Amino acid sequence: MEVIETTLPGVLVFEPRVFKDPRGYFLETHNKKRYREAGLKVDFVQDNVSGSGQGTLRGLHYQHPHGQGKLVEVLEGSVYDVAVDIRQDSPTFGQWYGITLTGEKHNQIYIPPGFAHGFYVLSKTALFSYKCSDYYSPSTEGGILWNDPDLDIQWPLTGEPIISDKDRRFGKLADIPVEKLPRMEDY
Repeated sequence: MEVIETTLPGVLVFEPRVFKDPRGYFLETHNKKRYREAGLKVDFVQDNVSGSGQGTLRGLHYQHPHGQGKLVEVLEGSVYDVAVDIRQDSPTFGQWYGITLTGEKHNQIYIPPGFAHGFYVLSKTALFSYKCSDYYSPSTEGGILWNDPDLDIQWPLTGEPIISDKDRRFGKLADIPVEKLPRMEDY
């Protein structure tokens, strides 16, 4: 497995070894020992799967407190995946990192607690999987408007995205009170 550091400290990309033959392929999507050796010392407590159609944009979501670290991958299809550092005292506060994840490549990204997360579906459909380091906590969830002009995320849109009503109501990162944002020491 190859581990790639990104421009945001703690956000890591993993490219697992894929064994292919005439029958298809095999890979390990998670092996606690290998990920720990790669520097990811996280205990995951919940697995989630979502299916979405082309043009769907989910996010930007976070929880605080009860921040979730997420190891995400696409099982089928492709998405453009984005992490945004929202830790108010971080030197990379408000910066984002984006990567295309595909079911063909099987690449993964780890997004630590203290980051907002979202993705945009590039393929006809996408089956998206993520392992979480804390449980879903509806009372502590928050979000940032996907097209916050201050963040200037370069989504590879092919038209008007399909967005939930909840996600449309999110505000800009600059409008979130500081007491509602995580600090580096929180995680």
